[in-house]
Amino acid sequence: MTCGNALENTYLCIEMKTIDRETVQKILDTADIVEVVSDFVHLRRRGANYIGLCPFHNERTPSFSVSRSKGICKCFSCGKGGSPVNFIMEHEQLSYWEALRYLAKKYHIEIQEHEVTDAERQEMNERQGMMEVNDFAMKHFEHNLADTPDGREIGLAYFRERGINEWAIKRFHLGYSLDKRDDLLSAAKAQGFNEKYLLDTGLCAKSERGTVYDRFKARVMYPVFTISGKVVAFGGRTLRTDKEVAKYVNSPESLIYSKSRELYGLYQAKQAIVRKDKCILVEGYMDVISMHQQGVENVVASSGTSLTQGQIRLIHRFTENVTVIYDSDPAGIKASLRGIDLLLAEGLNIKVLLLPEGDDPDSFAQSHSATEVEDYLAAHEVDFIKFKMDILLKDCENDPVNRSKVLGSILQSIANIPMELTRSFYIKECSLKFGIDESVLLRQLNVDIAKLRETNARTAARRSATDSIASFAQEEAVQTDALQKPTSASASSEEPSPLDNERHTPPLADTSHPHAAVLEPQERALLRLVLKYGMLDLGEDFGCEENGSHIKVIDYVHEDLQVDDMHFSNALYQRIYDEAFKLRSDSWERDWNVCLEQAQLHRDEALRQGRAQLQQTASTMEDINIGEKKLTERCDEAYRVELHEYALNYIEKALVSHPDDLVRNMVTDLVIERHKLSKIYFKNTKVESETDRLDDLVPRALIALKYDMARCYSEDLRKQMNALQKAPGGYDMEQILELMARQKQWQEFCASLASSIGERVYEPLR
Repeated sequence: MTCGNALENTYLCIEMKTIDRETVQKILDTADIVEVVSDFVHLRRRGANYIGLCPFHNERTPSFSVSRSKGICKCFSCGKGGSPVNFIMEHEQLSYWEALRYLAKKYHIEIQEHEVTDAERQEMNERQGMMEVNDFAMKHFEHNLADTPDGREIGLAYFRERGINEWAIKRFHLGYSLDKRDDLLSAAKAQGFNEKYLLDTGLCAKSERGTVYDRFKARVMYPVFTISGKVVAFGGRTLRTDKEVAKYVNSPESLIYSKSRELYGLYQAKQAIVRKDKCILVEGYMDVISMHQQGVENVVASSGTSLTQGQIRLIHRFTENVTVIYDSDPAGIKASLRGIDLLLAEGLNIKVLLLPEGDDPDSFAQSHSATEVEDYLAAHEVDFIKFKMDILLKDCENDPVNRSKVLGSILQSIANIPMELTRSFYIKECSLKFGIDESVLLRQLNVDIAKLRETNARTAARRSATDSIASFAQEEAVQTDALQKPTSASASSEEPSPLDNERHTPPLADTSHPHAAVLEPQERALLRLVLKYGMLDLGEDFGCEENGSHIKVIDYVHEDLQVDDMHFSNALYQRIYDEAFKLRSDSWERDWNVCLEQAQLHRDEALRQGRAQLQQTASTMEDINIGEKKLTERCDEAYRVELHEYALNYIEKALVSHPDDLVRNMVTDLVIERHKLSKIYFKNTKVESETDRLDDLVPRALIALKYDMARCYSEDLRKQMNALQKAPGGYDMEQILELMARQKQWQEFCASLASSIGERVYEPLR
């Protein structure tokens, strides 16, 4: 890519600049986790949090929890989630900086940028370039349709002939690719786009002679959007009658596009699906567009391909109710029945609608109003199992062999239904319809269920093996890359902050440490306390500072570790701890003063409003005095709670949005809580929380870590003695006795620590 013009420079600025630290912080402070997740997942409130179906794996019951107060989401089945930034990174497969730009655009935050370093430039991956070139292509095709003679006379005339109006054309960003070999190629190159991205996205292709040409020439264009509105692919329909030319050409799969994970029209339909709690599933582009144009907007299409698990998961995130619309072609219906079994297995409620003979969703929508379409849906949609019986039995009413095959197929569909109660109702219907005893059908159903489970287990095992191999290969590649990567002589010696632009990827554990596995549980427990409660105060027994202020948890831990010259054996834990302490030393005082000012303003405003209300409602001076006393108590308590919550969340809120993938994910795992006590436990008695017990928990965590470290030192001494005794030529008894004396000291130290902990006795390592 060259720097030939202003537009090209605008595009290049994505690669030449990055977001400054102040803007990053503004984005992180503004992004609301509930609002961000709600763009992709239908959430329901449960207590103080929200729940929904996880967007990262296939599930039937919600395990995806969202906490607005902490700004974190988490799936307790697959483990994915995190801050708004991490959620967008995972869901949209974006880099850290791309996710920040996404959130900035969502919240209309102007991005202040600065020149990137060499390391930052390396992090800009191909995904951004492919997204940009797709967006350019969509606008180019739209321009062709509206502003070129061929576009208006051919492409626009076709859409008009099909009854598509201007609103629908703009809503779905329909376009036209001119009948020229390199129209898009030349336009994109003129704007500075890299030819590689045109080839990678499939917008262009390369002939056997090596020349590059437009893949979609002379076709009307249908952009395919992700659920968040990014263009990842195109479908192109030819308007020629030449049978040698493929009617449809679609973008190939690429780094940014997998057809099994996209549904045409879902970006435009998702809000209507949630509002109506129903998704209508059709087959083609025009079916979706015509239905939306008529006001029925909860419609998506599988784009002519068989339904996949990924597409079904997309639907299930917004609703459990699906209506599949078929035209009257029996062959097409029978070919599509397998996809319905996948919907049933997902636990969705499936209805089927058969359109009048000669109609498809496009023509039916064009000839009826929205009210008529919805009334027809309500009157004619039927349960899928009943529909399947009726369709398959039409041709074999008097053929026992074929009837048994139909019954077998229906039982296989019922076997996919996860709810046993639902299966029982369908078995009753089959028994009545076919005149066969329920017990016979149940036996066959159980056989089908067993086969299905066996098949699923084999599939899962193959997938697991494949994933393991891929994971191993990826780790090998990372390690090889790390060994080959040269060190920078000009690297800054300054310690990175959580918002620094350079990404670090330390190993999960320092494998050079001989006892890393033994120490990991205690290090993890201590680090968790630092992250969750680091800026809270310990009690007066821990060395008060001047003016009666108490020592912070993180300060107490830091001083205790320094006294004994202790460090985390796990390199990632040490990195996270260093980041947490840097926040405390560099940012806390400034941020805390801002918080104090804001909390005081909130308290003063609440007092002002409360007093104004008292003056209007109180009838006597005594009522005013009593009311003002209660008002002051409430405002003081709210002030205290606001400060407490700020301190409580200070460290974890910063680190769950850290640029480093390992840091961000580990911190999220450490601070998120799967279970909370029900309010019923707090009704008649006070239940001590971890916050109430910090005076005990923090010292015990430090002692527990020292205890395991002492065990490790004792074990090292034992190994040294064994090595000396096995050495050829004899050994020095005085040296052995010295080692034994040191080992005894460590064992006595372990015993004293064990008694301090009060829950264990000294146990040597094995």
